Amino acid sequence: MIITISGDIGSGKSTTGKALCKKLGYRYLSTGAIQRQLAEEMGMTTLELNQLTESRRDIDEKIDNHTRALNDVDEDYVVDSRLAWHFIPFSYKVFLKCDEAIAAERISRDLDRKSDESNRNVKNLLAKIQARRRSEVSRFQEIYNVDLEDLSNYDQVIDSSYFYPDEIVDLIVDGIELYYLEKKL
Repeated sequence: MIITISGDIGSGKSTTGKALCKKLGYRYLSTGAIQRQLAEEMGMTTLELNQLTESRRDIDEKIDNHTRALNDVDEDYVVDSRLAWHFIPFSYKVFLKCDEAIAAERISRDLDRKSDESNRNVKNLLAKIQARRRSEVSRFQEIYNVDLEDLSNYDQVIDSSYFYPDEIVDLIVDGIELYYLEKKL
């Protein structure tokens, strides 16, 4: 089984994905980590990389190919990616929503984040989150004809603003069980 976790920037996709992997014994892939690594290698922020990808399709392709490859594996995965649900259509698709102010606060405390997201100024982070979101929504609509903001694309939508990661994991596991129970009926 493949579970794809998409969602707002700072909604807890990575934290939830890793916790879900630990609970279920699945493997983990994060395209956000791939993107941050590419940005660092290119000497730019993730926002700058997002803006560059608006004119350089090869960057998105490089990241997307990691996700597409999972269609051919026979392993259990949790994939933390804004578009994995699109590239792996048979996956169980989760979307994590989060209040932008809470997301910015979370990111400001995340010492593992690098580049522009390591900024500890919440107000500046909020502006960067909004700019990055606009860039992604526009780019993905243009390139893939995908509306990131259409929540009907997902099997489960969770507002992660006030939940702990283990609570979100439990909600996802319960959602999967219910989803497959309903499919059998």
